[in-house]
Amino acid sequence: MKAMIFAAGLGTRLKPYTVQLPKALVPVAGKPMLEHVILRLKAYGVQDIIVNVHHLAKQIIQFIHENHEFGIHIEISQEEELLLETGGGLKKASWFFEDDDPFLLHNVDVLSNIDFNEMVASHKARHSLATIAVSERESNRYFLFDREMRLCGWEHTGKNERKLSFDPGTEPTRFAFSGIHIIDPAIFDLIYEQGRFSLVDVYLRLAKDYPIFGITHPASDWLDMGRPADVEKAEKLIREGKFDFFK
Repeated sequence: MKAMIFAAGLGTRLKPYTVQLPKALVPVAGKPMLEHVILRLKAYGVQDIIVNVHHLAKQIIQFIHENHEFGIHIEISQEEELLLETGGGLKKASWFFEDDDPFLLHNVDVLSNIDFNEMVASHKARHSLATIAVSERESNRYFLFDREMRLCGWEHTGKNERKLSFDPGTEPTRFAFSGIHIIDPAIFDLIYEQGRFSLVDVYLRLAKDYPIFGITHPASDWLDMGRPADVEKAEKLIREGKFDFFK
């Protein structure tokens, strides 16, 4: 299985760490976030990874080269002129996924104990276009699902905003997104958006006609590294030995 790591973000929420460092290289438990994600993907048998870069991109590229690509094949997708967001970034890297096998998409600033093999098995069993990891936790943005855990909408509670792709028949269940997806390469033929755009918007457009499912995991098996307080929390949990993905 191939994978893509989203590492191009500006890391605005992570300042002051990201004034001189790209978000991907902010250290957590003695290793940059990017290294944690690469090693975790590698542990699941992933041998081909593409990493998109924008903010302080040269530092990320140098880090990967200095570590000899961690013994696997790692490509770089440059977004020099324009940060393309999730949808545009994935579309630009579409050439990397030329086969028919589903691939894994992973944010650089999340770490988890999620079983990727279980995600892939669920994805294949449901013949999904995409399978997204979600959990029941507090957030201000949620994906909405019907009784079968099929994606049917999106909600921003802070803005009192809701979008439905189709009528689920009953009140949808909301779950917070965990920044990890399994995607079928067939999606590239269905993305007509250009330039900078969100993958969430693509999902919401396609959900009416194509199977996009959520798969749940315990909220305690996941960490967001998006803010300095999150990094400090992670360091504390690591010291207490509560997560095995830092080993």
